[in-house]
Amino acid sequence: MKSFFVSDLHGLIERYEKLFNQIRTDLPDALFIGGDILPNFNVFNNTEYEDFILDFIIPQFQKLKSEIKKSYPKVFIILGNDDPKIEEHKIVTGQNMGLWEYMHHRKVEYSNYVIYGYSNIPPTPFLLKDWERYDVSRYVDPGCVHPTEGKRTFVEKIDLEYSTIYDDLQVLTRNDNLKNGIFLFHSPPYQTKLDRAALDGQFFDHVPLDVHVGSIAIQRFISEKQPLLTLHGHIHESSRITGDWKDKSTNTYMFSAAYEFPELAIVKFDLENLSKVERLIL
Repeated sequence: MKSFFVSDLHGLIERYEKLFNQIRTDLPDALFIGGDILPNFNVFNNTEYEDFILDFIIPQFQKLKSEIKKSYPKVFIILGNDDPKIEEHKIVTGQNMGLWEYMHHRKVEYSNYVIYGYSNIPPTPFLLKDWERYDVSRYVDPGCVHPTEGKRTFVEKIDLEYSTIYDDLQVLTRNDNLKNGIFLFHSPPYQTKLDRAALDGQFFDHVPLDVHVGSIAIQRFISEKQPLLTLHGHIHESSRITGDWKDKSTNTYMFSAAYEFPELAIVKFDLENLSKVERLIL
């Protein structure tokens, strides 16, 4: 059950090309994509694609599927906090074409496993709030902007004032047995090797900033439910600072594919033997 995990591609064509080439070489059974797949504004202006999903991502996955046919992997994908939610319907289009499963707030059975997806992250200092929720309460770290403020590209029919990541995860999983559960998150869990930001010595209004910026809700969820595997992105510099891109919480393996340098990071693992995971830098 050979699997690839990538995250935070940020619309960089070279990263996508390296990913497709590695898939052609290794022919993994499954590919997990952890969000932040689209270019930011500056990168967008430097590409030839007017619509990155419809003109690049979907055609490239179609081409890959046509080339490797029955060896085409099962693809699970979510969006991240830098991906405007107004683009979500195009990812659903790709799902309807049989290219991938769009996983946000969904669960899908896969072989002996159940895959869950969740894109939302705790409040950040950034202004795009499409994928932000309060974490476990309406508390916001110093320097961060409330999810009810900032900008949104899509109006959701929820009460943002009282919606939390913790409550969302309870609704998503109900009373499921998560022994074979695999979670595709964008945010890493709080106070792990995966959520360390480069905020050392920084203050906001004379208050020191917390260098751990992951989700307390996700941390508590993992601790309480002990799924088999959780996959994360979002904090690019964490592996450089902590020296590791993987962590473990009792029975739960936790991997991050976020990477701050120009190369592509692919986390390669076998679902039948997660202790043998490796990270390939291309």
